[in-house]
Amino acid sequence: MGLLDAILGRSKPVRPDLDQLFAVPSAALTLQAATGFTPTGRGSVCFAGVEGGGFARLQEDVRELLDADTERGGIPVEFSRDAYGYTWLLATHPADDTAGLVNDLHAVNTMLQDGGFGPHLLCSLIGFRDPESTDGRSLALVYLYKRGTFYPFAPLPGDAEKRDNQLELQVRGALGDDLRVEKDLSRWFPVWGAPGL
Repeated sequence: MGLLDAILGRSKPVRPDLDQLFAVPSAALTLQAATGFTPTGRGSVCFAGVEGGGFARLQEDVRELLDADTERGGIPVEFSRDAYGYTWLLATHPADDTAGLVNDLHAVNTMLQDGGFGPHLLCSLIGFRDPESTDGRSLALVYLYKRGTFYPFAPLPGDAEKRDNQLELQVRGALGDDLRVEKDLSRWFPVWGAPGL
């Protein structure tokens, strides 16, 4: 960062640290002990769609890599597009294989980044459920690619787009030693209807 940047108040952007994702399996144990929420085995990566042959080939490479175990009973990845035009890749593993799920999400992020599409990556999320809940309470740990941080997203059960802010703050407190939690609450964006949630 130069003198002019300092004078004008510009800061150097945070370089994404995809290896932060590997902290999720141990954070999942902490989360379960603190809140009772357990992994669902579902996670997703969100990125802005890009037109062109290069991106289409990369998307097929991702599908081939993650679908390699479907002959042994693995679940194929799913691509979908949300109402805002963002593309989501959904990966599914057994609920007790959080490490395998994280490996897949890391591989997708790395392939997109190495393929020159890093600026199009938005976030990754790992889904959790409260097994004691009768109304299907869910929670996601969301990794912000451009910030290199996590935040909890806890939608309230039902159709209304409302969040359980108390639970999100509880999760922030519980995981502060396990994950690099985003300090700026205004960056805790809602991901309504995200695949994997």
